[in-house]
Amino acid sequence: MTQIVNEQPAQIKIDGSQVELPVIVGTENEKALDISQLRANSGYITLDPGYGNTGSCLSAITFIDGEEGVLRYRGYPIQQLAEHSGFIETAWLVIFGELPTREQLSHFSQLLTESEMIHEGFKHHFEGFPSTAHPMAILSAMINAMSCFNPSLMQINDDATFELAAARLISKVRTIAAFSHKMSIGQPFIYPNPRLRYCENFLHMMFSIPNLDHQLDPDVVRALDLVLLLHADHEQNCSTSTVRMVASSGANLFASVASGVCALWGPLHGGANVAVIEMLNEIMANKWSIKEYLEKVKDPKSKTRLMGFGHRVYKNFDPRSRIIKEATDKVLSKLGVKDPALELAQEMEAAALADDYFVERKLYPNVDFYSGIIMRAIGIPLDMFTVMFAIGRMPGWIANWREVQQEPKGRIYRPRQIYTGATERPYVPLDKRG
Repeated sequence: MTQIVNEQPAQIKIDGSQVELPVIVGTENEKALDISQLRANSGYITLDPGYGNTGSCLSAITFIDGEEGVLRYRGYPIQQLAEHSGFIETAWLVIFGELPTREQLSHFSQLLTESEMIHEGFKHHFEGFPSTAHPMAILSAMINAMSCFNPSLMQINDDATFELAAARLISKVRTIAAFSHKMSIGQPFIYPNPRLRYCENFLHMMFSIPNLDHQLDPDVVRALDLVLLLHADHEQNCSTSTVRMVASSGANLFASVASGVCALWGPLHGGANVAVIEMLNEIMANKWSIKEYLEKVKDPKSKTRLMGFGHRVYKNFDPRSRIIKEATDKVLSKLGVKDPALELAQEMEAAALADDYFVERKLYPNVDFYSGIIMRAIGIPLDMFTVMFAIGRMPGWIANWREVQQEPKGRIYRPRQIYTGATERPYVPLDKRG
């Protein structure tokens, strides 16, 4: 539980007056100054562009220590979950707060199976998009439209309704994603198979064709499950904060999650693994050697960046990257894919980790570097990479939506600003504006 240390509030002086700010201490000893009454008591607000130093909420879902490279879902280290758990079990943990019992996991899995189909009328909505439509545009629109086909879930007032809504979102999002891919390449939709598990079913819908089912490799299925698990939540990032912002208005779960998809679509957020492959393609197109490219990166006059290395939050190794690297090596070895881009990625990884410039700056490969490699090896198209991110992040968005709804003193989010525009001036009639 979070505790407020009232005995030793922080004190600041503003315009000769002293203002006290309560100190908030989290369960991992994170400290914050509660400034919620600062404007009322002093007339001042704080300015923090991009909210890089502002806590927007109290949350019990995910803990990150960027300096030490720590990531925990509901207290469980990501390393343990990656080794012993799976995406669906982890999704339950993230959403409901505890690891499921055997009965709970079986029940939730059954709900996912029952929810995997989409309404036939809903299916026709895909026809309204051109074949060139980006899958993220389709995904966000379809999640929003999903609420029209689930009117009983628009208002969630009990645990059973919430559980059903969560299951429908997590289950149907992969069906929508696979259908959007099939539409883009002109192939018929492949319906979900109730005998297949979550990731198996997604790969089946993505790559099977009528009368010829896609052959499922256990190592590939496990690698994809791991990618989703590692992306299940990541604290108050851009898309998650967007979901909470929209949820604070009282918006339904579908609308709130759709807003998260739109935020994730941005290349500075969900497009990181796409940027890795684009970087490799650029290197090959220009016939640069890895050494030449890394020299460009190190040149202070150059704007060349090493995509997939370093992380805004983690000042050490991204703990997820160490986990996913092993799966990446296993998939590449198992599939025996002969892809120049993937060979180049392995060469770049080795070169950067052996270069003091990057090691001293702690620019290590992050989860996006390896997830991009895995998805390319599996055969997932580049424009579907961010969609995969969205499928994985669904549990975290749902959990954060629920936290907002359960906050007894919740208010609509409404950041302040410092106005820098023109001061008051009189209106000038059109014929007198020169």
